[in-house]
Amino acid sequence: MSTETPRKSPARPSGPAPEEKQPEAADRRRWLALAIVMTAAFMDLVDVTIVNIAIPSMRADLGASTSAIQWITAGYALAFAAGLITGGRLGDIFGRKRLFLIGIAGFTAASLLCGLAANPSMLVASRILQGGMAALMVPQVLAIIHVTFPPHERGKVFGMFGAIVGLGAVSGPMLGALLTEWNLFGLEWRPIFLINLPVGIAGVLLGRKFISESKAPQALRLDLVGVVLATLAMVMLIYPLTQGRENDWPLWGFVCMGAVPLVIAGFIVYEKRKAERDGSPLVELSLFKVKSFAAGIAVQLTFGIATGIFFFVWTLMMQLGLGWSALRSGLTGIPFSISVSLAAGISVQKLVPRFGRKVLQTGALAMVAGLLLYIWESQHYGMEISSWQMAPPLIVLGIGMGLIVAPLTDTVLSEVPREHAGSASGLINTTNQMGNALGLALTSVVFFGVIDNEMVFGAPYVEAFRHAMWWVAGVLAVIFAVMFALPRRHDAAGAGHEAEAGSAVAADPAPVKVPAA
Repeated sequence: MSTETPRKSPARPSGPAPEEKQPEAADRRRWLALAIVMTAAFMDLVDVTIVNIAIPSMRADLGASTSAIQWITAGYALAFAAGLITGGRLGDIFGRKRLFLIGIAGFTAASLLCGLAANPSMLVASRILQGGMAALMVPQVLAIIHVTFPPHERGKVFGMFGAIVGLGAVSGPMLGALLTEWNLFGLEWRPIFLINLPVGIAGVLLGRKFISESKAPQALRLDLVGVVLATLAMVMLIYPLTQGRENDWPLWGFVCMGAVPLVIAGFIVYEKRKAERDGSPLVELSLFKVKSFAAGIAVQLTFGIATGIFFFVWTLMMQLGLGWSALRSGLTGIPFSISVSLAAGISVQKLVPRFGRKVLQTGALAMVAGLLLYIWESQHYGMEISSWQMAPPLIVLGIGMGLIVAPLTDTVLSEVPREHAGSASGLINTTNQMGNALGLALTSVVFFGVIDNEMVFGAPYVEAFRHAMWWVAGVLAVIFAVMFALPRRHDAAGAGHEAEAGSAVAADPAPVKVPAA
């Protein structure tokens, strides 16, 4: 890669004296840079998973409406999805270090605003800002790693990165439960955001000193029109779904949703012309000619919908339905988190190389089985269900999710041309965030839509949980069917191609995104 050339030249000093010191200094700087960007990635992942567990506390403290608590999570996901590819492209043009520092500084400032929010509107606006800043920060992480470390070290570094991703996904809910339960300084839920402040400030100060600047050698132009059209389509779909029920499903909502296909059609036409004019569209439409990639995008979108509904509804059911504390709810989720981590490691290392897409399909069926078991237990035990009784369905669900989330991106990328691996990866990650935001919006229909009085907690929330789980099981059944369009198995050539694609993904900062749990 041409971005590595400047980093190789200092390794050949002209005299013997500096030859011993310079590599040592370079080594220290790059490992410190790694620690900084990984900490930022960890902070983002924790922030994504930490909020759900504190939603009931936020609702009680701020008197937030149903749509407001949906926007607290969906607003972040929507802003993240809308800005993800653009944030990477800006780093490509103006420098990855610069955009990383702007992103982490903005993320930290937005976290402060979240922690100081005096009303639901301020909290929702701050969360949207936080998601936008994460879209500037996160795409730079893997790109900085790629240009900082030589090829022979990247395998070890990306392995460490994967461990950090897993740790962030597992620790977020538990950390959120502890901070909410402890009620530090009487701040209730606010420390889940304020905890980002010392981490973010340290990241800015240390990042300025230890991260080296880099840009793509041939930067593409920023497709602002494409960004506006794509964002408009997402907002026109998600906003009416989220606000519609509270407004008694007004006509304007259906008009907005009905116009979404027209906006998407306009986006496609413009992207084709943009590609012909200067070769720098926001989305590389030719990727959809690859059947496995098109199917993979569908899987990512629907899987995001399923997980968006499940995690949000699950938290509300435990705390507002069963009346459990945030800490008990967080502890109940531990078997699920452990199962996801263990199954993810086994699926990538042992199962997928041998069984291919059957592993992902088994994961979808396992999740359906876990949901059906959960529904049965909820009906059988009712309001008396205990944490240990929830453990079996959560373990089955976790195993199923682990079999899907870890190998899905590589499976989808396996037949994508290497030169488009970066664009494809960015689109996959953006689609997952879009699905998550859409799933959160759909809770208005599949969860809150069956609760007659949202102010009466208890059994209605448990019944609504069961109703929503049937919908999630149906979505996962669709995912299982769509997975038949994925490649059957990765052969040796495919594995090599994926390794090269992974490098391309890291090299092209436009699409890079930390995998989200």
